[in-house]
Amino acid sequence: MRDNSFFDKYSTRTKIQLYLKNDHWILINRFLRYLRKEESYIKKHGILAKILSYYWGRRKNNLGNKLGFLIPPFVLGENVTIYHHGGIIINGNARIGKNCILHGMNCIGNNGFSDAVPEIGDNVDIGIGAKIIGGVQIADNIVIGANAVVINSCTIKGAVLVGVPARMCE
Repeated sequence: MRDNSFFDKYSTRTKIQLYLKNDHWILINRFLRYLRKEESYIKKHGILAKILSYYWGRRKNNLGNKLGFLIPPFVLGENVTIYHHGGIIINGNARIGKNCILHGMNCIGNNGFSDAVPEIGDNVDIGIGAKIIGGVQIADNIVIGANAVVINSCTIKGAVLVGVPARMCE
């Protein structure tokens, strides 16, 4: 499973420069690699796999604490892109589809009254500061605007949700 395909578009020279600067792209890419390694070892059986899953989970959590990420294993789909560090919290039971984009300062979880969590489709762009709360279902190809608070499901593909509470933009 490959993540951060946006990072692949950079030349080797640019990647080296980002690495030397300890740029946030490098740290986010590293976090996602650690997350995927943890997931791969959790799926395997045996004592060595269990030890390695703890090892990669600890590395992921240490880096996540620096970046402000709380993302449990098996929540993100393939090729999820995180553009900015800081304040991304995702409930362990939530599901985010393939090729989604998180811009940072996002909260995806239950509403505090029930255990229902969001299910987000593929190719969803979640703007900076957007919150998705409760047992909502988000269809594919939706754009959620900056600082929107989504508390109702949206099953219309390609919709744009904005506001507090989020509504479809007309």
